[in-house]
Amino acid sequence: MKMKDSMKAMVLSRFGGADAFEMRDVLVPDVGPRQVRVRIHATAVNPLDYQIRRGDYVDHVPLPAIIGHDVSGVIEEVGSHVTEFAVGDEVYYTPRIFGGAGSYAEQHVADVELVGLKPTNLTHLEAASLTLAGGTVWEAFVTRAQLAVGETILIHGGAGGVGTLAIQVAKAIGARVITTARATDHAFVRSLGADEAIDFMTDDYVEAVATITRGRGVNVVFDTIGGDTLARSPLVLADAGRVVSLVDIAQPQNLIEAWGRNASYHFVFTRQNRGKLDALTALVERGQVKPVIGAVLPLARIGEAHALLENPGPYALRGKVAIDVVGQTVSLPAGSTPSATVA
Repeated sequence: MKMKDSMKAMVLSRFGGADAFEMRDVLVPDVGPRQVRVRIHATAVNPLDYQIRRGDYVDHVPLPAIIGHDVSGVIEEVGSHVTEFAVGDEVYYTPRIFGGAGSYAEQHVADVELVGLKPTNLTHLEAASLTLAGGTVWEAFVTRAQLAVGETILIHGGAGGVGTLAIQVAKAIGARVITTARATDHAFVRSLGADEAIDFMTDDYVEAVATITRGRGVNVVFDTIGGDTLARSPLVLADAGRVVSLVDIAQPQNLIEAWGRNASYHFVFTRQNRGKLDALTALVERGQVKPVIGAVLPLARIGEAHALLENPGPYALRGKVAIDVVGQTVSLPAGSTPSATVA
């Protein structure tokens, strides 16, 4: 019997700042009968990742931990009862959230029902930027809000990692899209398909939506931002409108306005499955959705990737922060410090 293989992983050794990761050699997990082992080519960073890192979910994440929620890579081993995939298949998926090791590593073992074939027209970096964010958008729009052709949706934060995908999926469904973004991002979000853009730095979105819709309001509000969005969303909703939020609520909010609109609220902490990935793959391969990557860093610099996403500050970050696991790609947004751009 051969010695068990090891792999490199960025391990979260403590809860805290972006320097809480350390590169370690760890054992590659065994492959169960209905599992596959994937050589990870790329992963990506999500707000959930830095929330875990800073200690928001201490009860769910025993340390030391390998976190990360996006995988794009190539199958190297299949379990004895796997017929859906073969060695060499290019796949992408989100590891089970709070259910074992994540994607900040060279390899990952996953239950086969989580895994989808990677879209043929995406790179691994692009595919890794789609799994968690795209699956979340799909669940929010299709399962929860049931967004329909001809309806109007307000997407908060259209230039972000989730927002860039949300605009494209909403347009693919056939909706009219209004989004909030900085004025410098308006041409960009329109290029993704947004019909109208509101500058959240200078304009009150409630007033702006009233003007744009001539007082009719929107059918769906998609909240990726938080704050007082839940309390103010009813002010922009048409009757029987729906609010879908990805953000946990730190403070109670008065939703009395929602009653008069017959509004429904949905809170999404997404669950992963192949069905969502296959639906996204169909949109991607038809050319209707393409992930936007705002920055790329190698696995060893995962802490920098966290810092960039958590505190974009002066950076003109658009879309996702992706991680090159097999290479050393460095691509940072405008406004980065010169020292940070050295490969």
